[in-house]
Amino acid sequence: MGPDLNDIVEQLTLDTNAAIGIPLALLGAVALSFGTQFQHRGVVKVEAMRGSSDSGMSLGSIGALVTRPSWVLGTVLLAVAIALQLTSLWFAPLIVVQPLGAVALVITALLNARLSGTKLDGATIRAILLCVGGVGAFVAVAALYATSHPVTETQLTIVLVALGGVLAIWGVLFAIYRKRASPMFYILAAGSIYGFVATLAKVIMGRIQTLLASEFEFGAAEWLTIGCLVGLIIAAIIGMYFVQSAHANGPPDLVVAGLTVVDPIVAVAIGIIVLGEAQGAPLWAIIAFILTGAVAVFGVFQLAKHHPHMQEDAVAEKVDEIEERLQR
Repeated sequence: MGPDLNDIVEQLTLDTNAAIGIPLALLGAVALSFGTQFQHRGVVKVEAMRGSSDSGMSLGSIGALVTRPSWVLGTVLLAVAIALQLTSLWFAPLIVVQPLGAVALVITALLNARLSGTKLDGATIRAILLCVGGVGAFVAVAALYATSHPVTETQLTIVLVALGGVLAIWGVLFAIYRKRASPMFYILAAGSIYGFVATLAKVIMGRIQTLLASEFEFGAAEWLTIGCLVGLIIAAIIGMYFVQSAHANGPPDLVVAGLTVVDPIVAVAIGIIVLGEAQGAPLWAIIAFILTGAVAVFGVFQLAKHHPHMQEDAVAEKVDEIEERLQR
């Protein structure tokens, strides 16, 4: 006797919470794209006035950023993007919503093309299709089988120790290579650190949901949760510094690529390996995760390679016009 139809339908029905989290994550990707574009222009202007540096932004340059309306607007949009992402993580598993950030790179390509008055070529369009198709398929499979579980003390400890190791590694590398660090260095550093920021946010929310569903008792797990909150703040500040340094040394498309490729890879890896969000998925779903994720990553790198960021002067003029209007 074949499987019950109701069981099949129940298995393939999108979870209500995931149905809320996915559109929130997509809106966050839109805000991320526009925010990155405006932030980049503000950083470029400040570096041009104060003199660019290959060793990361100075404290003086960081302080001067608040005087640039374009940077302030970009920061506000990024804050909105973070708020939307955190809200989406409350409703859906990490491995469902985090990959949707890759949509921001697609929007960046379209936005740059629009602002610069250029048409997307065949290579760029193919890259967009690969990115959208890969991410869409990955999220579709993840939405069916990914599940959130109560976060244990062991998982909290593993995440905190891993974050400490990552911050230590990047700190040592920064001290050694600061004078000759490439834009890719800052992008990889920011992306990997922000992957932990997303994970820590999900972990903290998981603990809050667990506490709300049970009688509150302050114990070791809660102290670890506070440690996660402190780690999140520290990681967010360090990650932001690396993002601004990436803006100062490279085009915005590379910054978005780092935040939408490295960040999700790190976050999804932790979600699967540490948080066990895919432990109920069958073998074919695991294979689908790998294949669709590879397609999306390939598409993102192809998009970063081919989209019209070479028209940056034209894009900068459009952003400058908006900044002038903000100053009036």
